[in-house]
Amino acid sequence: MEGGVEVLVTFLARLSLVLLFLPFSALDKVLNFSAATGQAERIVSSKTLARALILVGLFVEIVMSAGVLGGIADRFCAFVLAGYCGVTALLWKQFWREPDFRLVGKSQGREVFWDFLKNFAVAGGFLMIAFGPNAGGVARFIEAPFASTHPYSTTEPGTR
Repeated sequence: MEGGVEVLVTFLARLSLVLLFLPFSALDKVLNFSAATGQAERIVSSKTLARALILVGLFVEIVMSAGVLGGIADRFCAFVLAGYCGVTALLWKQFWREPDFRLVGKSQGREVFWDFLKNFAVAGGFLMIAFGPNAGGVARFIEAPFASTHPYSTTEPGTR
């Protein structure tokens, strides 16, 4: 039964990383597509481009999250989601543009700053899936970016 606990913990850890995107952010984009497009229009001037960005984001949130959760090309999917977190932080969490950034007292800028940092923290979690816990994982990722980590296997790599 020990293997079942290990698999459950692995699943829950991955679920905690993707839960923000699948189902919540993806569902929000579907249910509030015009609002999401309006938010994207603040970044790009074209309504068509704003819609395209939202649709690309929806695709990334659904497909890449499913890959991380299911263990299918999970390293590549996690790498894409890490980039997605970084890009969305830079485009939509621009704390430096908030006029009221203060360290003490009420501050919308500080709230956006924490969201910015959370995006990069989540990106770090995805990079741990993509590259593994040590520097050698970068070379392994470059050699086979679409390989799976086989997250639900209870045997150590190379012992099968």
